[in-house]
Amino acid sequence: MTTLTPVATRSQATPLTSSAIKSILRKPSTVLGRRPREEDGESSDGLPGSSPVKKRKTVMFNDKLNMIKEFGGKTLDDAKREVKQALEGHARGDDEDYDGLKEIFCPSPKRTIVEEEDADAPQPQDLQVYVVALTSHAPLLDRSCSGLIRAVLSCTWLDRDDVFARAYIQLLAALSAKVSFRQQALSMMVDKFTETRSSTVEVVPGFPPVDSETKKERLHLGLKYLLELYADARPMILDIVTHKFPHTEESKTRHMEYIDHLLRLKADKPDLERDIMELILSRLVKLDVEMTLDLENDDDETTRAVLRQLEASNAKSDDEDDDAMSDADSDDEDEEESDEQTRRILLLKSKLETMDAILDLLFSIYDPVFADPDSQEALATFEDLLTDFVNVILPHLKSRHTQYLLFKFAMKSNRLMEMFIGTLFNIAFQSNRAPVVKQAAVAYLASFTARGARVQSEQVQLIAQTFLDYIDHYRNTHTSCRGPDIRRYSQYYAYFQGLLYIFCFRWRDLIYRDEVPATFDWDDPASFLGQDLPWMKGLRQRLQVNIASKLNPLKCCSPIIVDEFARLSHHLRLIYIYPQIEKNKTIHLSQFFTSSYATGGALRDSGFEFDHENWTHIEACFPFDPFQLPVAKRWLDLDKNYVEWRSIAVLEKGGDDDDSESEDDDDDDDVSEDGMGEIGDASDYESDEEGGEDVEHAEGDEDSTDGEEEERRYHGSFRRT
Repeated sequence: MTTLTPVATRSQATPLTSSAIKSILRKPSTVLGRRPREEDGESSDGLPGSSPVKKRKTVMFNDKLNMIKEFGGKTLDDAKREVKQALEGHARGDDEDYDGLKEIFCPSPKRTIVEEEDADAPQPQDLQVYVVALTSHAPLLDRSCSGLIRAVLSCTWLDRDDVFARAYIQLLAALSAKVSFRQQALSMMVDKFTETRSSTVEVVPGFPPVDSETKKERLHLGLKYLLELYADARPMILDIVTHKFPHTEESKTRHMEYIDHLLRLKADKPDLERDIMELILSRLVKLDVEMTLDLENDDDETTRAVLRQLEASNAKSDDEDDDAMSDADSDDEDEEESDEQTRRILLLKSKLETMDAILDLLFSIYDPVFADPDSQEALATFEDLLTDFVNVILPHLKSRHTQYLLFKFAMKSNRLMEMFIGTLFNIAFQSNRAPVVKQAAVAYLASFTARGARVQSEQVQLIAQTFLDYIDHYRNTHTSCRGPDIRRYSQYYAYFQGLLYIFCFRWRDLIYRDEVPATFDWDDPASFLGQDLPWMKGLRQRLQVNIASKLNPLKCCSPIIVDEFARLSHHLRLIYIYPQIEKNKTIHLSQFFTSSYATGGALRDSGFEFDHENWTHIEACFPFDPFQLPVAKRWLDLDKNYVEWRSIAVLEKGGDDDDSESEDDDDDDDVSEDGMGEIGDASDYESDEEGGEDVEHAEGDEDSTDGEEEERRYHGSFRRT
């Protein structure tokens, strides 16, 4: 077994004033009793015959072996004999000396009070000699000594001096030779992760106060030593830190302290870096998903109250007590008067602050790496982030903020952006992926394309073209379709809805710029209204064919996205779909569903079928909806990297006219017997326009209201549409 770096002899330390150590053994024992000082045959200066003087109590080390030779006048050999006799007695069933040994490492409160008045009782400083003695006899410990092991692991070793801490680490190393004890030792050290930062400093009598940073250094010195000493300690420590990670409802302070220790562990053992960062990210995603679901289940007033609490918290000065701000318990200023709603608001606020702090920390860790986004370090780090994204983030479509780690750094360069887009395409088209994961990849593709300000027009067109190719291929391979069915054709509807979403945000990038007259103002979307525009090749015709098919995607896509697309495509003279929307109101999707029991999809009829209209639409869940965390938001540079939702002013003013137009057109449109109405083709659309339909537009105004208010109208505040 290797040893820690030798510690210098404590010759300059302040003299200890504790009394001589009282033997843990029974009085009748003469073998281990104390010898009278005159029997030693030498005086304090080491010369025979000199007058006896009280010996100075010091800790002496053998620098080669890093072993204590004497402490407080008691030799190490004496302590070893006491420990050995106690362990051997315990093996024979005589536990009196064994219990005394346990009391030395973990004294009971009652015993501590009694010994304060007992000059011969072991003092706190005396524990060190027993630590070294027990290290020598660690092989004698077995499962029957579990009580002594618990007492040893309960010792307050971080609050003493460096000499004691190193001796204690050697003891832990000796105990860890047995796998079961190794597990307990590592678990004890991980428990210290949330104990090293405390508002009240615990002082061991006879030792000066120890600051938080010193405790952390000692703790991680011990962890690093054990991990280097035992190869199988690596998977053990990963299992332990995963199991003991703070629960989502625990305070921000507790979370951040625990993560700080994880990052120190990562620095000490670089081979653990990937596992530790994935653990932190997975717990952040868990917190993120919980918050999204909590806010979806609450009413709007609760959501607004959480926002107000969060804003008020951020307005406070930085020097306020962080514990009081983050702990849910401390937020209950007057528990008797606060009702359940108030407590829930404070709990949600605490969770949001925790999530904000963790994400802010992760941004601060990764940001320096991407100072040069094309460096090998940046590329390797982004590949690691992509791996974590696929394994941890992507399967949870309800995650709302964690994925902005990818958004932030993908915007750093075209190469990183293409890596992200390529990963999403690969997952979306992999046949061995679960359908829900492939649909999530499609949602990420659409949302990133729509929201990424640095996604170029050529890339937008390429992605839109790929979506069109897929829905055409899917439609051609499902000619036996009876009608819209979200359960059977969910992948098709996910692609179609993603295409509509991209159009709503990036319709100008789907126009061939070279063929647009110079009189058009690209910064004024109103100048495009009512004009014949050179759309991307095949966009109009392929949309028409798919909308008119029996798959009827407009019926299964999110109504809010369909309505926005209908309004924009109508006024931009791309396609007119209001008649189809009106006809879809007469279609009940349950008529196209077949019982899972009847088709062999279940062993027995469960009595539960998706016959409610709420189950018949693809959820409008796009991962890069507006970022809401106030602190971490500073890293995103949203003004340059993010496309906010901007409505066209004249369309907002003329919204009522659109509805009346659709109703009038619906009156003149025929509906087939099966309820599947035909949409107007390009010629029908042109005749409608020539028939006198007047589209008013004004110059200049792109924003009818503040952009942030538009985002809330279109997507909601914290919750998804």
